Amino acid sequence: MQLEDRIKKVKEVIKQWKKEGLTVGFIPTMGYLHEGHESLIKKASEENDRVIVSIFVNPIQFGPNEDLENYPKDLDRDTTLCLNAGADLIFNPDKEEMYFDDFCTIVNMNGLTENLCGKSRPSHFAGVCTVVSKLFNIVTPDKAYFGQKDAQQLAVIKRMVRDLSIDVEIVGCSIIREEDGLAKSSRNTYLSKEERIAAIVLNKSLKLAKESLEKGERSSNNIINSIKNTIDSEKLAKIDYIQVVDALSMENIQEIKGPTLIAIAIYIGKTRLIDNFTFKM
Repeated sequence: MQLEDRIKKVKEVIKQWKKEGLTVGFIPTMGYLHEGHESLIKKASEENDRVIVSIFVNPIQFGPNEDLENYPKDLDRDTTLCLNAGADLIFNPDKEEMYFDDFCTIVNMNGLTENLCGKSRPSHFAGVCTVVSKLFNIVTPDKAYFGQKDAQQLAVIKRMVRDLSIDVEIVGCSIIREEDGLAKSSRNTYLSKEERIAAIVLNKSLKLAKESLEKGERSSNNIINSIKNTIDSEKLAKIDYIQVVDALSMENIQEIKGPTLIAIAIYIGKTRLIDNFTFKM
């Protein structure tokens, strides 16, 4: 497995792969990889001849007072996970390699980015779209793999690829969870022992909401209130948002009639965690 930190070198490697007729799968990450990332790499390895993982903590998707400086890093650990999961190349650039000093081009999107995480993190998705489009231009993958835990991000990337005619297939993959139901996340490492126990309330609240939907509940307000009541019972939890939206448009809906995303973001202490599920009738 290769470890490269220069765009030019990565392009040279990929050019040779493409010359040999090999397909390329790609997983963009910010590092500190866990079993969720591992599942993406394994799936990519099953479906492609070669697999690239990027590890880059993208500064332009972090807002003021967010955790950019403290975001966890462990390249040795990440390298071992990538190797064992079947990756062929890790692209690990620094900020100076990815962004010129006078960098001034941003990929922005309206509509899908204005709700959910985009509402509380207004500059976030511009940063995500910019770095992912740049990575797609560098790697030119046949398929790119994203986790469903970041459901809005997945929808945004799919729309960006469609709107900008980027020649890559976006593959969404299931959420990987801990035994107690907490969605795997690099930010879980921020949690104290007490906070880690409290974080179970995310999945608990969504499970109860899903049960209500399966029993025939179709009112978005009732689903939101159910989730809110469960989260409010946990003293360490503070709600950022609870929303029921159309799974394609990310717009709020009052009545559940078609594919629907139920998404939540809460703070456990200072750590912001997200979770969701999609309900299809």
